[in-house]
Amino acid sequence: MNRPHTVNADTFPAVLRRTRLAAIVRGSDADAALRTVLALLDEGVALVEVSLNTADALGVIRRAVAEAGPSALIGAGTVLTEDDVARAREAGASWIVTPALTESVAASVRAGLPVLAGALTPTEAVAARRAGADAVKLFPASIGGPGYLKALHDPFPDLPFVPVGGVDLTSAERYLAYGAVAVGVGSPVVGDAAHGGDLEALRARARRFVTLCAHDAHQGEA
Repeated sequence: MNRPHTVNADTFPAVLRRTRLAAIVRGSDADAALRTVLALLDEGVALVEVSLNTADALGVIRRAVAEAGPSALIGAGTVLTEDDVARAREAGASWIVTPALTESVAASVRAGLPVLAGALTPTEAVAARRAGADAVKLFPASIGGPGYLKALHDPFPDLPFVPVGGVDLTSAERYLAYGAVAVGVGSPVVGDAAHGGDLEALRARARRFVTLCAHDAHQGEA
């Protein structure tokens, strides 16, 4: 399978809009997390985030980049501090995800790393963009569901929202229909694979999400 192209602050929004899917890996077993990342890439998930609360997260990122190649779009998630940003960048992460508007957003911008910044309210979403975020991680999206995203999107049609938190196949389709540029999916796609669980089941779920998001992208282009 061809690996995706490298990403930077100029191209990251375009990758989000084209692929419409980011997978989130968070696990207690570093080797299993690495296998999970590589399996997701193999199944066509272009954007894979490794949460920093994964066992040996920086090592997982470093090993994944070494094995998949520098063009693999592996991000670091749950990034809270300026030091987190520096360590993630050193490990080879090519994009950053934050759960909230912390110092990590400005640090990512200064480092030239694309950043998906966590926000929930209208005020936070606007603040995230003003702080330089390339897209707004609507988190936890499960609190309001697709209807809440629609309510936010109506007055802010140009804000690039990426719902994260409890996003399954059914809600992913609705989020995308209601204006999300992409969806971030954790356990509904990863399952127990990053803890040493079923990798083949992960692959099957990944294919379903990739197919759904690709279909939705083509619908949007029609």
